[in-house]
Amino acid sequence: MKVNANTLKPGNVIEHNGKLFSIIKGEISQPGKGGAFVNMTMRDIKNGNKDVQRFRTQEGIEKVRLEQDDYQYLYPEGDQFTFMHLGTYEQINIDADLIGEPAKFLQDGMTVVVESYDEKPLSVKLPDTVIGLIVEAEPVVKGQTATTSFKPAILDNGVRVMVPPHIGTEVRIVVRTEDSSYVEKAKD
Repeated sequence: MKVNANTLKPGNVIEHNGKLFSIIKGEISQPGKGGAFVNMTMRDIKNGNKDVQRFRTQEGIEKVRLEQDDYQYLYPEGDQFTFMHLGTYEQINIDADLIGEPAKFLQDGMTVVVESYDEKPLSVKLPDTVIGLIVEAEPVVKGQTATTSFKPAILDNGVRVMVPPHIGTEVRIVVRTEDSSYVEKAKD
């Protein structure tokens, strides 16, 4: 579907020169003379390379519509993860590189959204937050509780998270999957 270049937003996927690109950032520039244009920073979906292209604001760009399906995480297998489609029960394997850092938060039975184009997976979106159990935390330093400082802790999946001083071991916490940051103590 053709859209004007100035309507594209970060996260949109376009087809340009026979390749698929994910938009990272777009800045509209209005020179003193001539028409406005958009400097588009985008990432090649296939190889991950960044590219900057200049488009006229009213130029027609081919925006790609991605299929989004719910899948259930089953198990890891080498450097791949196996997921099952919740509607068809078909299983697929997805490379760990495609998921990236959030892969460390995958939990048995977790429902994720797999975005694909022409039946080829392009990305995996985990829930915004997950619950983890702290297995190791530094002790509280006297006088540190009154400030807004944080201390390091290790979750049961091996992820290092900065938590408030009052959080100890064997405590379940909510963690943001995007950046491994502490959100709150889990409500049981």
